[in-house]
Amino acid sequence: MGAADTYSAAREQMIRLIEQDVRETSIYLEKSALDERILKSLGEVPRHQFVPADVRSRAYDNRPLPIGYGQTISQPYIVAIMTDLIAPRAEHKALEIGTGSGYQAAVLSRLVEKVYTMEIVEPLGKQATERLKRLGFDNIEVSIADGYYGWKEHAPFDIIIVTAAASHIPPPLIEQLKPGGKMIIPVGSRFMTQQLLLVDKNAEKEITVRQILPVRFVPLTGEH
Repeated sequence: MGAADTYSAAREQMIRLIEQDVRETSIYLEKSALDERILKSLGEVPRHQFVPADVRSRAYDNRPLPIGYGQTISQPYIVAIMTDLIAPRAEHKALEIGTGSGYQAAVLSRLVEKVYTMEIVEPLGKQATERLKRLGFDNIEVSIADGYYGWKEHAPFDIIIVTAAASHIPPPLIEQLKPGGKMIIPVGSRFMTQQLLLVDKNAEKEITVRQILPVRFVPLTGEH
């Protein structure tokens, strides 16, 4: 069996594990199955291309993996539910805070019109830019900057996904979320329980926040 076939089978197994985790956490998610479009994207994006060579054999394990500079690529189940909960649509413009290796942006890019993604760690941002370009993800734009303040020139965004834990929901991100939009963000400190929060902004710009489930993310860094 060739390498491509091996990874294809591994991706299929990863999808099965995600589906199992979703069923087991359905009480928190308020659903027992994810949007098939999201599972399709996860089944097509080559996760092994987004992890360092020394952990490539574990690329499709349902767990986070180190990517250098104290950062991680999120567990596939977490990528799946965060993507599902913000309900991406083909016409959407998305903002991601915390590019990392570029994997979450790649998954999202197959579901929306445009992804803007921000990474504060310069070497990771440069690597992700090169990687996404090389792999043909041409509807993603990367900025090496502090994501706490969002990307004002491209706002407002239909959906926002934050892949690092903040101590609070950044006001600039709430401001840059389009009325009718959704944001998913982990909130809490590194050494205490973090909660994954789903933020909704209605047509009148009123904000509602729903607590989803406890999570563990690296902290959102910057000067804020």
